[in-house]
Amino acid sequence: MTEPPIVQLTNVTRSFPGPPEVQALKAVNLRIDKGEYVSIVGPSGSGKSTMLNVLGLLDRPSVGEYYLDGELTGLASEDERAALRGGKVGFVFQAFHLLPHRSVLENVMLAMLYSGVPRTQREKRARTALERVGLGARMTFTPSTLSGGERQRVAVARAVVSEPRLLLADEPTGNLDATTSGEVMDLFEELNADGLTLMIITHDSAVSSRAHRRIRIADGTLTEVA
Repeated sequence: MTEPPIVQLTNVTRSFPGPPEVQALKAVNLRIDKGEYVSIVGPSGSGKSTMLNVLGLLDRPSVGEYYLDGELTGLASEDERAALRGGKVGFVFQAFHLLPHRSVLENVMLAMLYSGVPRTQREKRARTALERVGLGARMTFTPSTLSGGERQRVAVARAVVSEPRLLLADEPTGNLDATTSGEVMDLFEELNADGLTLMIITHDSAVSSRAHRRIRIADGTLTEVA
């Protein structure tokens, strides 16, 4: 039996009331299969954030359908959407969003509270995820004692510890210098090589060009980049 796509958007429009009404996404059709590495690139105001919010089940389309890993999300209750998000989607943000007074290990473990991972497995899985991103020696540290690149690696470990079907990265190198950005992108590509479906949303053409498939967004409309 053929696996369903991880992402299937069918004629998705997201409108915000005015006046005047703004269509942040316009009749978007998008299919992303398991294991793909996709970038969505566009300037500020192009609809990138709206796209991220729809894909991450943080917002609902005004029109159209979104299937996540074969499941229709439009009719799901907020609790059902939260469960889907916790179990199937990992997020990495520009600003890290780590809890400053918790250790690196605790930050990663907390990500599993709502993802269905049994409590008895959480510490082991968090340790494995931190080893995977090269931070095995930093588990007891707090985020404030880490470099920007290390903090983003913690954020990546937190995003993948629940074994999501889709990893959404929103401007993941926005706060990093060029060398550190390259190291974080290398890490994403290692995870993708291991089978993780990866979507990076960015305004940086150097970041987007590393993806296997590039999509440009402008005025809420998607165009594949050859």
